[in-house]
Amino acid sequence: MAGHDFRPVYHPAGHDTALHAVVQDLRTGRWVSMAQLLADTATWALWTQRTQVLAAVAAGSDVVQVWCAEQPDSVAAAVMHTRVVVERAVRAHRERHPRTRELWQSAWESCASSARLAPADPVPWVCLLALAVLDDEQRMDEHRVRPPGPMLPAGPWGLLAEADKRDPHNREAYHRMLQFLYARRAGTGSSVSEAVNFVQWAAASAPPGSALHALPLYTRVERYRRERGQERALDLHWVTEDAARDAERALLAWFDHTDPAAASLLDLNHLAHALWGALRFDAAARVFEALGPYYTPHPWAYRTRDPADRTLAEEVFTRARARCLAAARDG
Repeated sequence: MAGHDFRPVYHPAGHDTALHAVVQDLRTGRWVSMAQLLADTATWALWTQRTQVLAAVAAGSDVVQVWCAEQPDSVAAAVMHTRVVVERAVRAHRERHPRTRELWQSAWESCASSARLAPADPVPWVCLLALAVLDDEQRMDEHRVRPPGPMLPAGPWGLLAEADKRDPHNREAYHRMLQFLYARRAGTGSSVSEAVNFVQWAAASAPPGSALHALPLYTRVERYRRERGQERALDLHWVTEDAARDAERALLAWFDHTDPAAASLLDLNHLAHALWGALRFDAAARVFEALGPYYTPHPWAYRTRDPADRTLAEEVFTRARARCLAAARDG
């Protein structure tokens, strides 16, 4: 895979081979393998990850609705229904669809229902955090809760605490909170500053092996994503001492303590991108090797003249990968 003919693959299931087959079934309208996979999912972290991927795939069809109709007593089906309606509401908000408020209300009610049906499951609370992004003016009381630490803004901290109670340091829950902070003052420097304070706070309390140690890499990319036009901004950014330190911390506190095959592809790509930018080619090579054939368009797309063009993102990823693997090989 180190040759010039290497072509990276983007697939939402990543290294989760069991999920690959289920995604294919979903795309052809079949739900039975999804039900079986979720029944066999042993941890809340993996449950959260798999239901998120499945909902993104199923949101454009009625396959989960069919499952609910055929197995009306299935708690897993009810949770997946919540996942799907939340995904649709978030997409509608992003596209400024006229039915957004209606979809939002329906999704919120589904979250409340799932939380009652599955009281130990973090996903209904993660879904409520996802919906918090729609309340960018923080009109709902649950989105104006006093923060747990200094330098943090009011927000949906109660929802995050409920998810944390069920699955401590749940990756998606913290990423949803990060998205809320970005949306809270969209387009302003304040939202990024608040996000930086949040990710530093979250990473500081995370145990070794937690994906939350990779969170600071996301806010660094976001800061420079908002400053389009400075072509070398990211190159110049990652060689600074504090940025390189964040990359090193993510490597030592997260990557070195986890099974890369079970890690988020986005986290692995952000770490490879950060280490490459910090000129830590040998360390980046380890992350590229862990990725195997897979990649995600972001953050590589932000290095291109057109972030919407996946081909350009793929070219940057491939070039960075080749550079790092060559450095590791040449020692």
